[in-house]
Amino acid sequence: MKLCQSLAVALCAGLLAASATAQAQTQAGGAIVIGQSAPLSGSNKDLGEDIRNGALAYFKKVNDAGGINGRKIELVSLDDANDTKRSEANTRKLLEDPGVIALFGYGSATLSTPALPLVAQAGITFFAPFTGAEPMRKFNRYVFNHRASYGDELEKIIEHYTTIGVKRFAVLHHKDAIGNENLAVVERALKARGLTPVAIASFERTQTDLSKEVAAVAKAAPDVVIATTLYKTTAEFVKLSLKAGLTAQFVSTSFAGSTALAQTLGKDGLGVVMTQIVPSVARTTTPIVREYQQASDKLLGKKDYSYTSLESFIAAKVLVEGIRHAGRDPTRESLLKALDNLGTVDVGGYVVTFSPTDHNGSNYVSLTILGHDLKFRD
Repeated sequence: MKLCQSLAVALCAGLLAASATAQAQTQAGGAIVIGQSAPLSGSNKDLGEDIRNGALAYFKKVNDAGGINGRKIELVSLDDANDTKRSEANTRKLLEDPGVIALFGYGSATLSTPALPLVAQAGITFFAPFTGAEPMRKFNRYVFNHRASYGDELEKIIEHYTTIGVKRFAVLHHKDAIGNENLAVVERALKARGLTPVAIASFERTQTDLSKEVAAVAKAAPDVVIATTLYKTTAEFVKLSLKAGLTAQFVSTSFAGSTALAQTLGKDGLGVVMTQIVPSVARTTTPIVREYQQASDKLLGKKDYSYTSLESFIAAKVLVEGIRHAGRDPTRESLLKALDNLGTVDVGGYVVTFSPTDHNGSNYVSLTILGHDLKFRD
């Protein structure tokens, strides 16, 4: 009996070892898998689809050219419907697969935050969260931000308008940690110039009645209204303000999403300004924009460009550069080391720099304005 038990244990151990070997060989020679949780349904569906499609456009280009050392890149995207509990569950599910070597393109700071302790525990790269929130900019061994911060965007807005003599600013923000931080950034930037906001309006993220806040801001008569709010709140505030006779210049951070904001504003949005953290999607003289348009056309079969999908395309290109530097058979650890030491990468008119002590890759910000074609142009 003991001999049989010993043989059974040995056989089981042998099968487990063979299985582990086979799995390692599959991972070494199979697809390079990138995991993503994104809002692919619900109110932020367009944002999630843009993030996914921008990455897919670049990965398809790489795969069509033979992949990386003959291995294709696979993006596994799970829908979180903009819900933090689903985002956390998706992260756990993705990390259960040892073949996933990085997480990519989560849709916001809110959706990213639950993933952070899980990422640290798994020792895996958390690349390009789609947020410029200050808490996500604090150095984290596993987090790599490829874009500018909301602080960079707000400083750009205030620098631009104060340079031309504007002194009366109002601020719209959400009643949460990220919204309060955005307000604090604006107040610090204005204080450095001897100014304070003439009006501050704060909103719950699900708030629909904005009439009280619109009346208060209109009474203060600002020259510029800075919106750091979601696109629905921003668009509704602009529309109600126009009816109230407010003639201020409205400026939104990129947080709202240019496509969603433009579509929701419609013709009421003509002249609204928005910060962008990537070059204009229409500027084909910029190599990365031209490359993006061509790759997006091949993926979608139509010309459907957005700043968000361009941002994701750029992020995917930088991530691939890291993977190329991570060895012939990249692992979670080798990718982390490769990104730490990536240095400066010019992807074609857009520069990202990472070092072992700084994972904030860019501070590029530009201002765009909504035209009659309902597109934001610089």
